[in-house]
Order: sequence, then C-alpha cells, then structure tokens
Amino acid sequence: MIERLAWDALGRIPEPFARHLGDIVMVVEEFADAETLAHFGMTDPYQLTGLYRGLPIGDKSSFDIAPYPDEIHLYRRPLIAEWQETGVDFDKLITHVVVHEVGHHFGLSDDDMHALEDAAG
Repeated sequence: MIERLAWDALGRIPEPFARHLGDIVMVVEEFADAETLAHFGMTDPYQLTGLYRGLPIGDKSSFDIAPYPDEIHLYRRPLIAEWQETGVDFDKLITHVVVHEVGHHFGLSDDDMHALEDAAG
C-alpha cells in the first residue's frame, strides 16, 4: 500500500521535475538500518520516515557513472507511527515524505519543497 501511494505521489509531481524522475527506485523498508541512523546522528529508528539516496541532479555530470540508482527509501513503521500520532491523512503524509525526498534529488530548499508539495497535492 505504501509503495502504491508513493508511486501515485511521484506521478503527481509536475513538469519540469517529472521528466527527471523516470529512473528513481522506490524502496519500502520497516526501518532505516543502524548505519543510516548513525550517519544522521539518530538513535531512535522512528525518527526517520524517508530518505533520498543518490547524487542531487544539479551535482551530476553526463560524464559520471553512478555507482547505484537514485532511490527514495520509505520507512513503514515510522510512517505508520507518525500517521497514528498526528492523525494526518495517510496519503497526504506519504505525499509529503515523497515530495521532500524528491526535493533532495533536485537540491531544493525547504520553501521550494513546500511549493512542489502544494503542486503535487
């Protein structure tokens, strides 16, 4: 269900962003692994609901060979916990996290991410 909602959210991202999202891999996991949490200085696995892994598009070159595809990781248990705690519509929560991670793909500021989320709403 989370993956379907995430792909739906990704499909609502407007142009010109949408044309650069065809190679994104969507990964749904129970929690982030210990190494990922440690990288961000987190000890509570419920702190992280999503993560973009890859090189922001503005930092890429056509001469680079990517060691792995760009990925959006969604962490199921933290997402469900946040949904239960906040009462936010689950679809809107997934959209929010996906748009935020897409924003990292493009190297967007928080304000730009909010505008993109409004457009993808």
